[in-house]
Amino acid sequence: MLDQIHSPQDIKQLDLIQLQSLADEIRAFLIKNIQKTGGHLAPNLGTIEMTLAMHYVFDTPKDSFVFDVGHQAYTHKILTGRLDKMHTLRQKDGLSGFTKRSESKHDSFGAGHSSTSISAALGIAIANGIHKNNNKSLAVIGDGALTGGMSFEALNHAGDSNADLLIILNDNDMSISKNVGAMNKYLTRLISGKVYSTMKSKSLGFLEKMPMIHEFAKRSEEHLKGMVLPSTLFEELGLDYFGPIDGHDLPTLVKTLKNLKIQNKPRLLHIITKKGFGLESAENDPCKFHGIAPAQTNASTLPSYSSVFGTWLNNTAKYNKDLVAITPAMCTGSGMSDFEQNFPDQYFDVGIAEQHAITFAGGLATQGLKPIVAIYSTFLQRGYDQLIHDIALQDLNIVFAIDRAGLVGADGATHAGSFDLSFLRCIPNITIMSPSNAQQMYQMLNTAFEMPGTICVRYPRGTSNIEDYISSELIKVGTAKVVRQGANIVILGFGTMLEAAIEAGNVLNATVVDMRFVKPLDESLLIQLSKDHSQFISIEDNAANGGAGSAVSEFLHKNKLSTGLKILGLPDKFTEQGSQSELYKLYNLDAAGIINASKS
Repeated sequence: MLDQIHSPQDIKQLDLIQLQSLADEIRAFLIKNIQKTGGHLAPNLGTIEMTLAMHYVFDTPKDSFVFDVGHQAYTHKILTGRLDKMHTLRQKDGLSGFTKRSESKHDSFGAGHSSTSISAALGIAIANGIHKNNNKSLAVIGDGALTGGMSFEALNHAGDSNADLLIILNDNDMSISKNVGAMNKYLTRLISGKVYSTMKSKSLGFLEKMPMIHEFAKRSEEHLKGMVLPSTLFEELGLDYFGPIDGHDLPTLVKTLKNLKIQNKPRLLHIITKKGFGLESAENDPCKFHGIAPAQTNASTLPSYSSVFGTWLNNTAKYNKDLVAITPAMCTGSGMSDFEQNFPDQYFDVGIAEQHAITFAGGLATQGLKPIVAIYSTFLQRGYDQLIHDIALQDLNIVFAIDRAGLVGADGATHAGSFDLSFLRCIPNITIMSPSNAQQMYQMLNTAFEMPGTICVRYPRGTSNIEDYISSELIKVGTAKVVRQGANIVILGFGTMLEAAIEAGNVLNATVVDMRFVKPLDESLLIQLSKDHSQFISIEDNAANGGAGSAVSEFLHKNKLSTGLKILGLPDKFTEQGSQSELYKLYNLDAAGIINASKS
């Protein structure tokens, strides 16, 4: 049946029994395909029935589906004509792992970062009202994404509007599965139906003429529903609440969505799903199967930079009770799982709330604690104002462990840490370190912990080429290190670009410098090297505009040094997806790119 589905219109010819068979086919296909390509397995297995029901009832692209984060939209991709390209998922020149407007007319809004869907879908709904059309706007958001403050900003606005917006809350927290049952299905179908809605609106119209009785009736209804259903929060915000219902029960989903389709007020449907549904191993360990690597990938025995951070965190906390570690819902990804178990009183997961994480750290720092904020580069962007206003401006003592800096590979532009050096370097009161290997990273974290002020240690996704990395040494702030002595050309390697710099240096007989610090630069070494070299080539895993190479350029100009400079970095465009090695080659961030730059 799956091979016959080329657009959402094709599934509308199916009955509910056939629709369930199609769901089973899609589940089998995803399990097989994602094991080959890699990708987000458990989230997509949990949203198959929901997505099928949405496309069965609504009509994209006329109606808009906005998926929060977007990594649960694989079924949506399949149903909208991309089945034959699913084998290219997350690969260079292939399908994105997220929704992407340039990829399909059915992708109404691009996704990648959390907690954005309600805002975007509300914008679409209000635009529909301005254009006076009957198009529908749906936002799909997970319970985890509701920890992001942006979601509540959007809910607050939506509840105060008359927008035709349907929010589907995809709740996979198993602790509330007990709310799913025959009575809830019946109540939800009833209260989402036309008869109930008409009765409710007419009775309220009558009661409005009798203010005291109206207020009593309204409060009684709200509190009674609050006792039976978890609706009070959303209804107080001005949204009509329906649910919860079983998000894997296709007939109930279809009937409920048909009822909700004919309404035109802000409304929320609460569904209960199970991550990894239909695959026992994924159901039992949804975290492990949230995102998986391709089956053919050989696991490296070398440590990942995230695990290096986790080891440092555990070892340092043993002797420092003032150390506190904060993550915005990325405990496992940031290598903090052991720390959470070993030091629960010093560990804080604040949810998908990057802005809060940073200012919260600031409050801790004012009381003499030493916060370590573990955050992905791409998510640090979300707390930029807090970093400037609440941390750097007050010169607070905080360490930012910035993971996934630079190119991240298959996740593509939404997750690439392409800009952190550029947006951090311009902020006063900040020190920026960029380690070239795991041992140096450990030493930099030692240094950052002992230093006052706001310290950033940025490191890439992937593994280090050094296995024995634990060290008690510190690094003198603002010092670079010459790792190869040559003539004429100096290659300035920032971070893990040093490996390519050494390879090119051997070919060119160039001097190679491990810069280590982006701010402050080792200015005395740059002056010394400019005296007996005619050309500098800087290389960094960051946007060339405003990054580390720009810092070198500004220094040379300020000091009227005539040494030539060529800056190698990411181009002035959003990066593609693909393996890290493919992308380094594409953007000339490899030895060949350095050698070519030396000749141009």
